[in-house]
Amino acid sequence: MPEEAPFHTPVFVVTHEKRDPWERPGGTTFHFVNDGIEAALDQAREAAGDRDVRIAGGGATILEYVNAGLIDEFSIALSPVLVGSGIRLFEGVDAGRVVLEPVRAEPMRRVTHLTYAVRER
Repeated sequence: MPEEAPFHTPVFVVTHEKRDPWERPGGTTFHFVNDGIEAALDQAREAAGDRDVRIAGGGATILEYVNAGLIDEFSIALSPVLVGSGIRLFEGVDAGRVVLEPVRAEPMRRVTHLTYAVRER
């Protein structure tokens, strides 16, 4: 990781291990939260005040937050590069409870950015 992290804001990392915060030059402090996704989101919301909170992670992270009803929109950067086996992103979404509505698709040369709204059924 570069000496100066690019975020310039607090970052809350969901983990299974208890760790002390890691301060980086430029105003980024990584806080490691080991008591669940809700606790991490609560801390991020408190730090953000009236600003938006962004959750970054892979398919398992998106799935966990969608099924918990904690996000209203998510984006995926889809690149046609096959590395390993991967996961089926929407497998495990509680389709009896939520609907994923396409909001935006932005195709580029090497990646397509997809945005979905999460609505209650």
